[in-house]
Amino acid sequence: MIIIPTSIPDVLMVKPTVYGDERGFFYESLNLKKWEEATGLGIAFVQDNHSRSIKNVLRGLHYQIQHPQGKLVRVTVGKVYDVAVDIRRKSPTFGQWTGTMLSADNKLQLWIPEGFAHGFAVLSDVAEVQYKTTDYYHPEFERTILWNDPDLAISWPLDSDPILAKKDAVGTLFSKAETF
Repeated sequence: MIIIPTSIPDVLMVKPTVYGDERGFFYESLNLKKWEEATGLGIAFVQDNHSRSIKNVLRGLHYQIQHPQGKLVRVTVGKVYDVAVDIRRKSPTFGQWTGTMLSADNKLQLWIPEGFAHGFAVLSDVAEVQYKTTDYYHPEFERTILWNDPDLAISWPLDSDPILAKKDAVGTLFSKAETF
């Protein structure tokens, strides 16, 4: 596995070692021993999530104000633009975001630590996103920052208006959001 830094040092891209031939491919999507050696991070994942979405669906920007979740995100079908926003007030990158293309083809993963809001936009006809979390889902603590917040100015690479869940369409402005 190769760890690739992003513009926000705590957010990491993970490039697994992929073994492939005419039959297909194999890779370890997670090996905790190798993960700890490569990142220096001791992580305990407690929940796996799997979503399927159609083109132009935008999910996010989500986080939990209590029971924050670190997430290791990958795409197993299709392609998404994945975004992490630093919402840690004491961080030098507070209010900054980083985005990357994750796809079934490139097999990249994105490590998003606790203290970040997360979202993604589907760029292929359909996409399946799988991610491991470091804490359980607690709906009573879930918060949503508005996907098109003018202060964040995220450059979502969509070719039409996004398809949004109600909670995402009425998210909170970043300036009024609960942060860490």
